[in-house]
Amino acid sequence: MKGMPGSIDFYFDFSSPYGYFARHGVEALAARTGRAIIWKPIMIGAAFKASGNQPLMSQPLKGPYCVRDWARLARLYNVAWVLPDPFPIAALAPTRAFYWIAAAKGDALARNFAMAVFDAYFGKGIDISKPETVADLGQMHGLPRQELLGAIEDAAWKNKVREETDKAIALGVFGSPFFIVDQEPFWGFDRIPMMEEWIKRKGW
Repeated sequence: MKGMPGSIDFYFDFSSPYGYFARHGVEALAARTGRAIIWKPIMIGAAFKASGNQPLMSQPLKGPYCVRDWARLARLYNVAWVLPDPFPIAALAPTRAFYWIAAAKGDALARNFAMAVFDAYFGKGIDISKPETVADLGQMHGLPRQELLGAIEDAAWKNKVREETDKAIALGVFGSPFFIVDQEPFWGFDRIPMMEEWIKRKGW
């Protein structure tokens, strides 16, 4: 799961609404730019601690604005949207599962699984923090349910998530979604058009 030369590293937390909206656009961006997307789920809470930030919903004024903005984005892009309950969550289970799937079954299946997790949470309001739910989603993609449950509890994959999150923070990642392309960082769903222009112009 290391970033490839010329790739777009896509950092996100499964509990991030703006990450969910980015999920709907990144593969089209890859097709338009000829750049591979490297999906990199992290635990955004650790990045918040490192940056001194707080979850959007805990911020006065900003939280209610974002609730309005998420619904507005869903209407604009015609994608399914619900504000889940509970929200936000610690998305440890799907993040551990993602890295196990990537290692055991390949990046393509891990990417499809990540899309399904996002869609279950923000499209249907399903609580993806539960290992059993994550295993069910994996099984729908042909993954062995018991192996997934085992991986979620395996110390190796707990450590993998911690390592990937620490590496992201060391690179300056502090939000979701966050992109790095050609060593240039872009934070936020609304920076995707700027990032695309940066790629086309080879910077400025």
